[in-house]
Amino acid sequence: MKYLIKFIKIIGGFLAILIIAILLFFGHRDIPFIDLKTKYTNKASSFISIDGMNVHYRDEGNQQDSIPIVLIHGTASSLHTFDAWANRLKLTNRVIRMDLPAYGLTGPFPDRNYSIQHYTEFIKTFLDTLKVKQCILAGNSLGGEIAWNYAITQTEMVEKLILIDATGYRQISKSVPVAFKIGQTPVLNKILTYITPRFIVKASVENIYFDKSKVTQPLVDRYYELTLREGNRQAFVDRFTIEKDTLAYEKIKTIKQPTLILWGSQDLLIPLENATKFHRDLPNNSLVTIQNTGHTPMEESPIESLKPVLEFLKKDRNTNYKF
Repeated sequence: MKYLIKFIKIIGGFLAILIIAILLFFGHRDIPFIDLKTKYTNKASSFISIDGMNVHYRDEGNQQDSIPIVLIHGTASSLHTFDAWANRLKLTNRVIRMDLPAYGLTGPFPDRNYSIQHYTEFIKTFLDTLKVKQCILAGNSLGGEIAWNYAITQTEMVEKLILIDATGYRQISKSVPVAFKIGQTPVLNKILTYITPRFIVKASVENIYFDKSKVTQPLVDRYYELTLREGNRQAFVDRFTIEKDTLAYEKIKTIKQPTLILWGSQDLLIPLENATKFHRDLPNNSLVTIQNTGHTPMEESPIESLKPVLEFLKKDRNTNYKF
């Protein structure tokens, strides 16, 4: 019996040392907001108070443009994912983008409600606060699902719609980022809120890219460091616990706005098959596939993905878009 007790003590001591080592190497405290703000804002950045949150956004370009382009990022991302697009679009348009609640510098929803309905309500309040009466709405992944739901609930406010590898239909992923897998796994997702190895973030970003050579250290740093904004890790986990409306996609057929469906040909998270479903169900759309590109075309292949966007925007308008 005493040998069993001794063995248990040895194992217990080993586990304690292992846990301490893991915490030392991979357990990271939240990064102070002021440090993140200093690094991830610029002169175009502003903050606005909405529903108890201090929302980070950028409103750039032609302020006389009455129908601005609004860009909405996806899960675990931030407004920075649209940097390349915004730098070109702001030459002729007003361009608005924000860090969605749960991500970037904005931080979590106070009520921890990450339903699509709540996100669409947030977008409505945000645009109303900026006095935007009508817009062209573009969204990637989660942002795409928010965008098409907003186009349904706020029909008069959306002139055109751009869906970039958008969620909405039931999907059979060919590969899922490891952070997403952990976020959906009980117990492990709790650990993720305290222990967040940088290599998991790097592997997750590489998973959504086709060309891994484009996953640079600054890119990984941005995703990783903004994940460590206070409340973001818990919010990341909370989002995966929200019950989804599995029949919501049936409403997609009711969308009337002209829509550009833009998709990375090598998207493993939301495969190209889902793009064809949007193409099938939307009555007034065009589908463009960006070759050799993964889940975030505007970030991985900004030049190639922006070309069809510029063509789509100038239809029915006399604007001379620059590129």
